[in-house]
Amino acid sequence: MKLFNFVGMALLCLSITSLKAQDLKDLRAKPDTVISVQKEQPLNIKTIRPIVPKLNLEVDYWKHWTKFGINLNQASFNDNWKGGGVGSIAVGLNANHKSDYTKDNFNFVTEVDLRYGKIKNTNNIAKKNNDRIFWDNKLSYKLSANWALFTSVTFESQFDAGYKYKTVNGRDTIDYIENAFMAPAYLTESFGLEYKPSNEFSLRFGTGTARQTFILDERVKPRSGEGFFEKYGYYRDPNNPSAGTGERFGVKEDRAFANALAFQLTGNLDKNFTDKLNVKARYNLFADYEKLSNPTHRLDVTVTAKVTRVINVNLNGIMIYDPDVISRVQLSQSLAMGIVYSLPK
Repeated sequence: MKLFNFVGMALLCLSITSLKAQDLKDLRAKPDTVISVQKEQPLNIKTIRPIVPKLNLEVDYWKHWTKFGINLNQASFNDNWKGGGVGSIAVGLNANHKSDYTKDNFNFVTEVDLRYGKIKNTNNIAKKNNDRIFWDNKLSYKLSANWALFTSVTFESQFDAGYKYKTVNGRDTIDYIENAFMAPAYLTESFGLEYKPSNEFSLRFGTGTARQTFILDERVKPRSGEGFFEKYGYYRDPNNPSAGTGERFGVKEDRAFANALAFQLTGNLDKNFTDKLNVKARYNLFADYEKLSNPTHRLDVTVTAKVTRVINVNLNGIMIYDPDVISRVQLSQSLAMGIVYSLPK
């Protein structure tokens, strides 16, 4: 009986334990998410080439400057004026253009300077008071910060005929012609070293320089006594038939061309001392190797004071010593107010 009771109690305990285990399984929390394993799909990557717009950007190695100007001066007096003076009118025209090309160590500069002016006094002949054609071209290769090899070609002449005047019976008359277009004209080729510490100043040492002088106007051409007679039908000096005009501008009689080898020194200054004051100067020394002790000198100086954007006051000075023309110093000076138009503004 006792054995039967013991077995029954054992079976009852096992049943209770089994029920509790079953209840714990039912109460266990289950996660909401379901993890599934999927096969990796290969990436479908397409090559895309973006469209880049063409901007057409180019480097401009050129710089340009252009100036046009006109100067006017006028004075008049009526017949009752007792304060003295002579009525006059003067007109001056000038144009200047400069272009600069710089790339790496190469530099090319071309500059044209054109000037022409006339003055007319009452009861006198109109006379020119300014006349110049100047064209300079220079190509250089920089050797260091301040030094460069250079070669240049320069042309110089004038537009109009210039005369020597005399007074006959109280009136101006033309005595003889002194120069004209292409009479003379100078073509100068030079090679050497250039010293340029800044854009405002440069100095050229032209150790190898050649200059050709042309006299293409028959009225200015130098002539011997016989050449003068052949041209005009009479002797220049009847008492001395062999007397000619002599050399003119370094060109011998009965010739229209001369060539000279020389050393040339050229200095250029273009400086703005203030935003309204500019000084521009050019000095040239030309020493013919056949007469080094007596070189030719020329100095051009222009001082420009800006009054307004288009009105300037100009002071111009020229000094020339050329023994082929006259063995004395030639001086010219002018002061004028005028209108100047500049590009770029």
